[in-house]
Order: sequence, then C-alpha cells, then structure tokens
Amino acid sequence: MPRRREVPKREILPDPKFGSVDLSKFMNVIMESGKKAVAERIIYGA
Repeated sequence: MPRRREVPKREILPDPKFGSVDLSKFMNVIMESGKKAVAERIIYGA
C-alpha cells in the first residue's frame, strides 16, 4: 500500500504531422536532453 497518492498518467499528445500516438512515444524515446526538434528531424528524415 503506497503512502502517497497515486500520480495520474499524463496524456501523450499525438504526432502533429501524422496524428499518431505511437510515433509520438517513439519520438520521446529517441529524444536526448529535451531536444524534440532534433528527434523530429531524425524521424521525419528517415
């Protein structure tokens, strides 16, 4: 039994270009040091 309250899960926004939540999750995994623009460039350029 946890002592603190349960933290609610954050809703992951879909990818702006394709509207895919899975692609957005993958982008968050690739992202380093909070550089989301670099991760987008890598994914969209592939």
